[in-house]
Amino acid sequence: MKQPLLFSLAAITLAACQSTPPVARNQTPSFYASMAKADAVVDAAMARDMISAYRRNKGLGPLTVDPDLQAAAEAEARAMAAADKPSSADAFKARLAAAGFRAPGANLSAGYHTLAEAFSGWRESPQHDRVLTDPQASRIGIATAYTPSSKYKVYWALVVAADKR
Repeated sequence: MKQPLLFSLAAITLAACQSTPPVARNQTPSFYASMAKADAVVDAAMARDMISAYRRNKGLGPLTVDPDLQAAAEAEARAMAAADKPSSADAFKARLAAAGFRAPGANLSAGYHTLAEAFSGWRESPQHDRVLTDPQASRIGIATAYTPSSKYKVYWALVVAADKR
């Protein structure tokens, strides 16, 4: 008789010790969330954290989300989606420099549906990896735009720059 009671108390005690509620455990991490839908918004803080950890492993400093770079990334992602093709990173960087951003870098791409896919693709491309690991970079902005009729579906704009003077 006492044994079932002890098992019940042990089960209740163990259940109370769980640190992660069942709902949180079942949620998809934001870096796996699909951006291929109209209301999708990339998690800029998650992107900053992922890229900063990658940079830290290479002896580089962390990045901070910058509202001005975020706005520039959002505008560029929308422009690419409207044109239904990726923009020229060189032209975009020139516009950023003309607007006063120091040492701008940009990864403009299309077709990745999640932040995890985009980050993986950028790391594997020497040209895109140079943007992620730019030693001058200290600020970041990142955005996506979704176009259901496009062969790419999702356009990405990642922008980095040095601190303001």
